[in-house]
Amino acid sequence: MTETTHPIRISVQIKPQHATYAQFRDAAKRAEALGVDTIYTWDHFFPLSGDPNGAHFECYTLLAALAEVTERPTLGAMVTCNSYRNPNLLADMARTIDHISGGRFVLGIGSGWAERDYFNYGYEFGTAASRLKDLARDLPIIEERLGKLNPGPVNDKLPILIGGSGEKVTLRLVAKHADIWNIIAAPDEAIRKAAVLDEWCAKLDRDPATIERQVMINPQRVASADQYLAGGFTHLLIGIDGPDYDTEHLEKLLA
Repeated sequence: MTETTHPIRISVQIKPQHATYAQFRDAAKRAEALGVDTIYTWDHFFPLSGDPNGAHFECYTLLAALAEVTERPTLGAMVTCNSYRNPNLLADMARTIDHISGGRFVLGIGSGWAERDYFNYGYEFGTAASRLKDLARDLPIIEERLGKLNPGPVNDKLPILIGGSGEKVTLRLVAKHADIWNIIAAPDEAIRKAAVLDEWCAKLDRDPATIERQVMINPQRVASADQYLAGGFTHLLIGIDGPDYDTEHLEKLLA
């Protein structure tokens, strides 16, 4: 198990579906008042549960709005779909939201998977392998553009979060590029994947302790929080859904 000095963090993903913007904003302000460390939303164009044609809003415009209506939590996408924006543009958008928020932005990114989004918005879906190849190509471009922008990120280094668990490609990209890694898995599987990440870090001469380990859990896994913590996952994340954005399970996790 990787020794880590990362503080324990509790965060929330506010899903931008089946709600008005006012309800979404209210949920973010309630989450901030509860003391969450980070507020995430997701990067999709249609609901992922409930009525497939229900109300839904776009990720990055919501994040820019949250940057103005919140004061303390870090903000980000869980996770940005790499396919939806030119990598240079994405870096610029992230840097801009970072400034709007006063340095509270984290660039969460993954290779994408939601075929309906791709089809309806005119993106080439390709294959899981081709989308990962695109992500590997674009991450250095994003990093290079972040280094060229004037002004640059508020805190010089904009944190990059990579979500996923693929052992051959994704975890190698995490070891090479990420400050934060996110996985969705039961405790035993998450801990096994973390060991694979440690192996990639050794191959790439990266100190594994420099990567914050984050796990997204469902309400049934709140009771397993201590298992994740014992396995080196110091950042626990739970989602809440519109229109009511019930925070009961988030409050249990915070407690």
